[in-house]
Amino acid sequence: MSTYVAFLRAINLGAKRKFGKDELRGCLARNGFFDVETYLNTGNVLLRGTQHQDGEKLAGTLEALFETDRGFEVPTVVMSLSELRAIHADGKRLTAGWADLGQHYVSLLKQRPRPEAVAEVEALGIPGERVVVRGRGCHLLLSQRENYHNSKLGNALIERRLGVATNRNFRVISALVDKWAH
Repeated sequence: MSTYVAFLRAINLGAKRKFGKDELRGCLARNGFFDVETYLNTGNVLLRGTQHQDGEKLAGTLEALFETDRGFEVPTVVMSLSELRAIHADGKRLTAGWADLGQHYVSLLKQRPRPEAVAEVEALGIPGERVVVRGRGCHLLLSQRENYHNSKLGNALIERRLGVATNRNFRVISALVDKWAH
């Protein structure tokens, strides 16, 4: 049995991209997944299944399933519980001792980025905004003076430089680790 966490990108943001928790769990249950759990209504899903061995292949399977069910594309990032734990541990290490930390977001990357792309993105840091990439987790660290919605280094830039990603507040990552990957 394989257990994964799927992060759905850009759902429930507007009137046309609705995919509620109940509908999402139902779609997955009808398609052979079991013990499906969701967290919030932003596309955080714990799922188990016997037919999938690899997260990358599973992401493609889920995307096809979701497009059939919803009628629109749903980019999906799939991670193992150990990957989620590692991203969380990296985030805690990166913020330890940072007295001026205001906000911490993580862009969860669909693919592991190339080292040269990581170096380019990390070099884009500006006063009050820092990006650190560890594996498939891209941490955006903002000082107390900065606001995520005005950030120059948000998820749109990360996607242009590193590929498909979906963004979560670090508090959500922490809650998912506590709930599903402790």
